[in-house]
Amino acid sequence: MRCLICWFVLLVLYSCSESLDKAVPPVPYEQHPDRNYTATYAETIEWYRALADAYPDMMRLDSTGTTDAGYPLHTLIVDADGFEVPTDKATLLINNAIHAGEPVGVDASMLLLRDYFTVDSLREQLSQVRMVVIPFYNIGGGLYRNSTTRANQNGPEAYGFRGNAQNLDLNRDFIKADSENVKAFAQVFHLWQPDAFMDNHTSNGADYPYTMTLIATQPDKLPISARNYMTEQLTPALYDGMAARDMEMTPYVYSMEDTPDQGIMAFMDSPRYSSGYASLFGTLSYISEAHMLKPYRDRVAHCRALMEVLTTQLAAHPEQVRRARQEAMQQAMQADSLAVAWALDRMSVDSLRFRGYTPDYKASEVSGLPRLYYDTLRPFEQDIPFYPTYKPTVTVSRPAAYVLLPGNRRVLDYLQLNGIEMRRLTRDTTLTVTQYRITDYQTATRPYEGHYVHYATEVQPERVEYLVPRGSYIIPTQQPGVRYIVETLEPQGTDSFFAWGFYDAILQQKEYFSPYVFEERAAAILTENPDLRAELEAAKAANPDLANSAYAQLKWVYDRSDHAERTFMRYPVLRVE
Repeated sequence: MRCLICWFVLLVLYSCSESLDKAVPPVPYEQHPDRNYTATYAETIEWYRALADAYPDMMRLDSTGTTDAGYPLHTLIVDADGFEVPTDKATLLINNAIHAGEPVGVDASMLLLRDYFTVDSLREQLSQVRMVVIPFYNIGGGLYRNSTTRANQNGPEAYGFRGNAQNLDLNRDFIKADSENVKAFAQVFHLWQPDAFMDNHTSNGADYPYTMTLIATQPDKLPISARNYMTEQLTPALYDGMAARDMEMTPYVYSMEDTPDQGIMAFMDSPRYSSGYASLFGTLSYISEAHMLKPYRDRVAHCRALMEVLTTQLAAHPEQVRRARQEAMQQAMQADSLAVAWALDRMSVDSLRFRGYTPDYKASEVSGLPRLYYDTLRPFEQDIPFYPTYKPTVTVSRPAAYVLLPGNRRVLDYLQLNGIEMRRLTRDTTLTVTQYRITDYQTATRPYEGHYVHYATEVQPERVEYLVPRGSYIIPTQQPGVRYIVETLEPQGTDSFFAWGFYDAILQQKEYFSPYVFEERAAAILTENPDLRAELEAAKAANPDLANSAYAQLKWVYDRSDHAERTFMRYPVLRVE
């Protein structure tokens, strides 16, 4: 009898396993024997919908907001224990097809999720990990399906386009937020609060034997808890896990010179990029970069394996991962100062064991001139210079709060979209604040993603008593989004709202003077202010151009008088120290 019961239990378990396997819909990628096919947007969403319908207790397909293409942004939430937020599990967010011509993640994620429902050892991880998957982020680019726009890429036979429906590169849009896609992404991100993030890409650049390379969000800009956990535990575990699968990978090949044998450097993912944006909120963030020349089936296999390795690590150490993120946000809130711009430290160099193909030159069949090529018949393995470190170039003290003056609705909307807490003043209030005067800046001569970006911005802080009008917002920095606040509101920040041109109106003077009218007033001002006259005389003595220009001297007086408009070159975000 006991044997019969055992056989019955085994039969039930086998039947459940069989029914589970059969309920998983076929993966479109696998329906093509040569594995040189990527699912269309419609096939992708249809597959996810069928999977969610099959397992409603374990997964849910959501749609959030809209995208520039007019379709909603879909997310699949996988959790064996329900969908309540927050959760005590480690949460992993996976993003696919941000560049729709780089679709490895689309197919790899379907394969991965299929395996999480058909392989017992993987399914057990769902007791420790919640997975949130964006099946297809750049829908507009996915709908522009073609076989030609990725000239450097070896398959698949058809794919999407890098730009979205607005022709924006969505991996440059996470601060300026010109697309509806990124607004929907922010809603997803702040709802599920991911502890870790993976954005799947395909590389461009040099040729080398590795199928997969990895960008870990630049650790030098992370609070120490997240930095230590990533560099000492999580990132090494990803490399070890891939090597154990005979899928050795290397850091993203970002060459210092023309070819990687001369050295490579770490990639600085400022907040405009997905991983840089996610790391503002303490999320441990990665970008996978599958090599564009490797067969598509190999790229998909490596991408799937890397996501499994990451998920396995999160499942093995969920409390560590969550603690690293929570401590990172807490440390940022307690920091006296925060960096907002960085530069590569060329004095800090490590050695990296690297496998490559020998670069060489031969005559071009097009131009007849020397052209670079990589000789795959001459592979090498050697130590190359690796520059992993970035140092801050601009560091600002963390104020107690910022004051956002009325008038820039876009900035207010983006702060609120990203969960930034603030309170609105209901009456005019005089505050002692620091206001920046913009003293210098450079502007790109060509548009970049729809903007003429400012850089090398210099400011002069001025301590003033300011009558802050009602309707202004007080934004305290003692909150989890402090790095987002500081890096967007400080004008010297690499990806500040000022850098992206949101405050260009202050860079143009609105009122002027007619010299013949202002002459008498300027004379009266100098008579009433002997110290100002002395300053003018000293300035003339030091500057011949000023001394020889009547208009320049009038303007000198005008700029220091009550007539000068207080908005010109005055940054309309105030600091409460």
